[in-house]
Amino acid sequence: MKASDKLNIRNILKDLDIYVPRRHGWTWRKRVPNLEMGGHQYSDSSEPLTQSVPLPAAKYFGNIDPQPDSVITTEIASGRFEDDIRRMRMAAWHGADHIMVIRTAGQSHFDGLIEGTPQGVGGVPITRKQVRAQRKALDLIEDEVGRPINYHSYVSGVAGPDIAVMFAEEGVNGAHQDPQYNVLYRNINMVRSFVDAAESKCIMAWADMLQIDGAHNANATAVIAEKVMPELLVQHGINCLFSVKSGMKKENIALSTVPPTASPAPDLKINLPYAVALRDFFSEYKMRAQMNTKYMESSTREATVTHVMNMLISKLTSADIQSTITPDEGRNVPWHMYNVEALDTAKQTLTALDGLKELVEVRSDGYMKKTVREIKERAILFLEELLEVGGYFEAVEQGFFIDSGIYPERNGDGISRKINGGIGAGTVYPRDRDYFAPVTAHFGHNSKLYEYFNSPSELIGGCTLEDRKKIIYIDELDENDNVNKRLQEKEEFLDSSIIKPEVEWLGDGIIVLDMTLPTSVRYAEAAAIKIAEKMNLEDPEVIHKELLHPAEATRIQVKARVNFSVDLSEIKLPPVQIVLSDEEIKDFIKKHPLKIVAGTIGEDEHSVGLREIIDIKHGGIEKYGIECTYLGTSVPVNKIVDAAVEIEADAILISTIISHDEIHYKNMKKVHDYAVERGIREKVLIIAGGTQVVPELAFATGVDIGFGRGTKGSEVASFLVRRKKEILKQ
Repeated sequence: MKASDKLNIRNILKDLDIYVPRRHGWTWRKRVPNLEMGGHQYSDSSEPLTQSVPLPAAKYFGNIDPQPDSVITTEIASGRFEDDIRRMRMAAWHGADHIMVIRTAGQSHFDGLIEGTPQGVGGVPITRKQVRAQRKALDLIEDEVGRPINYHSYVSGVAGPDIAVMFAEEGVNGAHQDPQYNVLYRNINMVRSFVDAAESKCIMAWADMLQIDGAHNANATAVIAEKVMPELLVQHGINCLFSVKSGMKKENIALSTVPPTASPAPDLKINLPYAVALRDFFSEYKMRAQMNTKYMESSTREATVTHVMNMLISKLTSADIQSTITPDEGRNVPWHMYNVEALDTAKQTLTALDGLKELVEVRSDGYMKKTVREIKERAILFLEELLEVGGYFEAVEQGFFIDSGIYPERNGDGISRKINGGIGAGTVYPRDRDYFAPVTAHFGHNSKLYEYFNSPSELIGGCTLEDRKKIIYIDELDENDNVNKRLQEKEEFLDSSIIKPEVEWLGDGIIVLDMTLPTSVRYAEAAAIKIAEKMNLEDPEVIHKELLHPAEATRIQVKARVNFSVDLSEIKLPPVQIVLSDEEIKDFIKKHPLKIVAGTIGEDEHSVGLREIIDIKHGGIEKYGIECTYLGTSVPVNKIVDAAVEIEADAILISTIISHDEIHYKNMKKVHDYAVERGIREKVLIIAGGTQVVPELAFATGVDIGFGRGTKGSEVASFLVRRKKEILKQ
């Protein structure tokens, strides 16, 4: 697959019935301590990717893309698995190697596997076809980026063991599995949940899958999240030991740890002691650090800050897996760009904090010692009382869990479930002594015949885990709700030059408008909808409102839909500017010296960008031997042209950042016109640059070329040399 080619979904779906996943089991990143990259040494790094999209600022550092040593997660759940595949590719290029597919909430209550590929709501229906297609796509994407990618979903609900088997068959590498999730958050019968979990964990252990627990859900559902810290330790402990007893290796068990609170609470004072206590108690297990989403609203800035603060805790303590949150988590809208932004936030933060433990250490005295000990003591006391009342089932029935009081305080508002109640109650039966299941991974008593075989599945020549021909593959069951129908509806956007804006699904036509309106929140919200309607946008909806001042202004973000598409074949692009090698530029300048005069024109005081183009310190054009006369900022138009006349300059470089009332383009035209008036226009090149400059619009003002955001000195020098060569040939 070429980087320049779109992922062909139809090719992915082809021959799925015979597709065999490349590998089973979980893969950790290969650590590379003391990695040298771009003149820097990294302490907490892993093998670089063969292809990736570096951080935006990487262009100043030779486009290096160091990869942290933690596995990095992204969660994807658009509801259409075929669009999720495309997002997986984007995510992998931005550093994700743990891709979690969130399944529909309702699937917890299905008592068997779903078949086909229906469209999901609030997640993706996890079916064999969907899983096999996405694992096949990830096998291809792994080759692109040069790193194994762990594929993950959920083994929970009434059909947990069925899903575990399917995951083991289809090369799924990790899964959430925690019977307490079933009990507390899905009201599935306790006995059924723990029996199913034992079987599921045994199957996952056979497939060498990583298990993540669900204790973090207590944070999200508690009235005050920090109150459940002792209970969280107990929940983690129950699932960890239950997993070990079910046959899982400790190194394949990960705790889903979430800092309980968020700013404006004193974030670090509360969250860091909890993180330390957790890692002290569970040092033999892996840590999967997830973000706090309980207190998120619709501000992407707020979510990103929470994300960064939580990763600081990861670096101060540990995180084998660093999860990410989409910055729009509070909107419950999983968009492509936000998955990528979250991954870039993780990569940027973890790289920025590289070697943090070599620089600082967490104190083990004073407040930290007291608070860590208190959390541990409360957890132990909680567990002791749980045992005193008869065990986990009895404690749940008495409402011990998710109570709004910090143990031993109780406010009587915890989640209570009946031991003999809930979904699937009364569906667990004792096995007969001669019960025999001819399968490989199976928990519990499996007849005395088991003693005569390495695996009871030998009797049938191997079960589906060894013999894939025994897997029954079902394609589509619903003639209206299936991937083939959805692709048919999007036919015009597949393998064509027709495109439409999208945020989630191919050709969904959704765009986002950001506006500041000089009025109160209520009026701003209503006015924003009117503005969108006047722009002929369809289905406008306010997705974020942010008070800037009660009377002065409100920031509004509107999601809307456009009803048209664009044909790329009708767009005529200007030729790509060729960047010459440093040696070629220097050789030419040595033989044909060049002079330039430069300045920031008009009333513009911004100088940083122009100095980076000129100064040798920033790799500017001075390093090639070009003689530069810099006039400073707010240079009048006539002054910069007069200076060009005086020094007999070959080129005028004008920088302009301010763009209100199109002043940047107006000033470009003035420079051109005055150069004509002075009679030097045909002798001197005029080059304009700035963050708001569009090359085509700049050229229309009469200047020779416009350079926009991110331009480097080498590009400007290359243009000067190429044009000078053309002039010399004339």
